[in-house]
Amino acid sequence: DVYKRQGYGVRYDLALEDEEYLEELCAHHISGQLRIAPEHFSGRVTDAMSKPGKEVYEKFADRFNAFNKKCGKEQYIVNYLMSGHPGCTLKDMIEMAEYVRDHGGYTEQVQDFTPTPMTVSTCMYYTGLDPFTGKKMYVARDKKEKAMQRALMHYRNPANYELVYEALEKAGRLDLVGNAHKCLIRRKERQRK
Repeated sequence: DVYKRQGYGVRYDLALEDEEYLEELCAHHISGQLRIAPEHFSGRVTDAMSKPGKEVYEKFADRFNAFNKKCGKEQYIVNYLMSGHPGCTLKDMIEMAEYVRDHGGYTEQVQDFTPTPMTVSTCMYYTGLDPFTGKKMYVARDKKEKAMQRALMHYRNPANYELVYEALEKAGRLDLVGNAHKCLIRRKERQRK
């Protein structure tokens, strides 16, 4: 039912099914910010999560902005994102960081994947397999890599510089270090440990 809310905002994919609901939501039920949970913007990861891809998110964001303009309101989407979900690699997190950079969706609302009993994601985490296909899937288990994945979502935070640099280096993406507009972090003299 499109009118049921999750604990964290609304199901934006379902809200798209009912234009009247979305207009009502924008006009009368948001006090400046609407929380939604795209959780990731890499297609491979959203597929593993059984969540809609970024195209659905973009369609929702466009409709949300159009209804707010129609209502004469200035309201924003707050994205809830996740790092370390089964199937998610450093390259997927870099893809998400680039998407966030390019679409102005920087957020502090990031959670590391935590196994929860009785979920498909937890099954993937413990077995390293997609339970629907039986195929192996990547699972980040190393604390350092999990920290790098999370740091990529907070790439602007100076405290994360070393982790972000290391992640970009490991993924072969040092093209994202420098002073160009596309770069996630600036080039600087790194401290030796």
